[in-house]
Amino acid sequence: MTTPVNVGHPRSTAALRSVQLLVAGYLAISVLTLVAVIALRHHAALVNDAVWVRGTIVVASALLTVLFARSAARGSRRGFLRLRIVSAAMLVAIVVIIALPGTFPLWMKGEQAICGLLLLGVALLVNGKHLRSVFTG
Repeated sequence: MTTPVNVGHPRSTAALRSVQLLVAGYLAISVLTLVAVIALRHHAALVNDAVWVRGTIVVASALLTVLFARSAARGSRRGFLRLRIVSAAMLVAIVVIIALPGTFPLWMKGEQAICGLLLLGVALLVNGKHLRSVFTG
């Protein structure tokens, strides 16, 4: 087991709090989207198989992202690394989803754009010089 990183500096605490708020927003929007998918399941123009799959994957990834953010906020290097990887990977996936013509309805592309903005904030914070130096130092 590795020794936790000291994340008690006010700048580190503030950055990690912001990360946790952003990923909580990502989770909330993802869950609400899955609820909408369930509610609209009988409307083929709004909910297709791709929407079901993507909606489920996004909720799972959002849950993992929340867990990794909590772990990083407790000083876990592994949690921080996982948070960096998942936030970047999901951000790339969101860009692809938005760019794909015809696969996803416009409402889901909009929801994904909001999730992407939240994850962009996470990615900028966790890849910024301050937090990287805290977790690598």
